[in-house]
Amino acid sequence: MEEEAKECYKKAKSISDEVLKYAKSIKFENATALSVAETIEKLIIDKKGKLAWPVNVCVNEIAAHYSPTDASLILKDGDLVKIDFGVQVNGYIWDQAFTVCVGNCKSPLIEASEKALEKATSLVRKGAKVCELSEAIEDTVTSFGLKVVRNLTGHGLDRYVVHAPPSIPNVKNNIQDEIHDQAIAIEVFVTDGSGFVKESEPPCIYRFEQDKPVRMWEARKILELAKTEFEGLPFSPRWIKNIPKIKMEMALRELLEASAIVAYPPLKEETGRPVAVTETTILVE
Repeated sequence: MEEEAKECYKKAKSISDEVLKYAKSIKFENATALSVAETIEKLIIDKKGKLAWPVNVCVNEIAAHYSPTDASLILKDGDLVKIDFGVQVNGYIWDQAFTVCVGNCKSPLIEASEKALEKATSLVRKGAKVCELSEAIEDTVTSFGLKVVRNLTGHGLDRYVVHAPPSIPNVKNNIQDEIHDQAIAIEVFVTDGSGFVKESEPPCIYRFEQDKPVRMWEARKILELAKTEFEGLPFSPRWIKNIPKIKMEMALRELLEASAIVAYPPLKEETGRPVAVTETTILVE
């Protein structure tokens, strides 16, 4: 790994660690999910980082890919709230996530997720096999009498790429791929449900895919911002100002139909049971 990349990763980590500490101190009870997301996003920018994606504020059975677009979702006592954010510096991304139980309640899901992450990260080294990390994760989670989410994984990180090889499943496997000099995100999802997530509606996160001719002026504006301002990384429609809601929905639909952008629908535990996540990034040198 080149020195420039290492320095960018280290700067992104420094910002991310400060943001993580602050985010854990937020008073979540009776706050809107939107205010939480915007507070964390503003802090990243104030500390001279860039957003790698819209801050995720996923509640209870929603495991991932939900970032609020309005103030309708209010966080209540007992909610299991997952915060997932990414800081990028010159395209190099640092990815972290944590879960809180609103009102300071205790949750074995959170404890299992944190312990499994701790065990897996202790094994990360150059040459470690994916199957070794996955086994440590699932064994730790099942020792709590809980399940991992089988169709969500940890992942590598690359420049301007959120999900790069290798995938690191939370469930045991025989993947012999080895960790090399790279940044990897270990991401442990725990539930007391079925252990699977499914897509739900509506999507609230999108990403530039390719230049395509589109009819609406608003669609052309969104596509240009997605490509340049957001640097091809995931974005939220709430970041785009001066487009009315109806026009925004029509423009996004046109872009999706043209395959100019892709959508990330919220991922929901298929039986409606709550999910916790804990995630950190490791720079393997």
